[in-house]
Amino acid sequence: MTSSDKDSKPKIKQPPVLFAKTQAVIEQVEAILGGPLITYWNNPRGSVCSNDVIALNEILERLGTHETIYLFIKSDGGSGQVALRIVNLLRQHCKYLIALVPLECASAATMITLGANQILMGPTAFLTAVDTSLNHALSPVDRDNDRVSVSLNELNRVIKLWRAEQGDSTENPYKNLFAYVHPLVIGAIDRAESLSIMLCRELLAYHIPDEAKAREIAATLNSKYPSHSYPILLNEAKKIGLNAATLSAPVNALLLELNRLYSEMGQKATTDFDEIRAHGNEILNILESKNQQVFYQHDKDWFYRNEERRWITLNDNSSWRRIECVEGKLHRSIMHVS
Repeated sequence: MTSSDKDSKPKIKQPPVLFAKTQAVIEQVEAILGGPLITYWNNPRGSVCSNDVIALNEILERLGTHETIYLFIKSDGGSGQVALRIVNLLRQHCKYLIALVPLECASAATMITLGANQILMGPTAFLTAVDTSLNHALSPVDRDNDRVSVSLNELNRVIKLWRAEQGDSTENPYKNLFAYVHPLVIGAIDRAESLSIMLCRELLAYHIPDEAKAREIAATLNSKYPSHSYPILLNEAKKIGLNAATLSAPVNALLLELNRLYSEMGQKATTDFDEIRAHGNEILNILESKNQQVFYQHDKDWFYRNEERRWITLNDNSSWRRIECVEGKLHRSIMHVS
């Protein structure tokens, strides 16, 4: 490559890291609440995943043990089993866990709130159903040739509709369904639903000793609602038995500001080289408390492979990254998590 080629190559864009600004907001929130705050924020393209547990442990090891910990959570969901691990880890560092929900808190994120003694919700906050959907190795593919999630609730509704329309027909609906959804996927989803209900009951058991009540709440969240993304607002959360209350206006405003800062950090920073080559930088998950921030950043080259109709990655330097403030000095490092 000549020097002129190097000069013409676009400079790789980097997402902003707004540690000083987010720390200022966290300090204000803690002053109002009178206790430590942990933030758990997912970019819409991020999710609740297993490595989050390691990142959270880094935060908690430095934070220590407290009577009450406040958890600001904003996420579209992810792994329910990881939700249980996250709550178990938090519970080892506090007696009371209070979830602060100013915005969306969906699916597996809703499951995290089930492990909290109290859920405080703002005017724009919502939880969702936790009915099971699964992205399996044999799942159908979308137009970009990516595997899609399949919901047991959706499958059951298809079967129910088929039988209602066919009337007295003895034809097996699964025979036609198998042409689109592999039978092993259907079996895996059915098994996962039992797991989902069990996880909800385990999470509720941290603060609800009445097993019958915990079972009822778990069953409601897994099967009552017609859509996986159905928004469960404050009044509905109270109705199904959750200890939910209104988040104070000053705290809600500060958390929305924190979300704005995290959204700025989580914006896509894509550098296009040509129509089939690009470099992507994007912060997906952010965890933070006083004097420390941990985040996961995608940092990789993308190449579009026409024959497969999909993007593949090259030179992947994605990693967990940590910022700590020690005696007034900032220390940045890479977290090696596998």
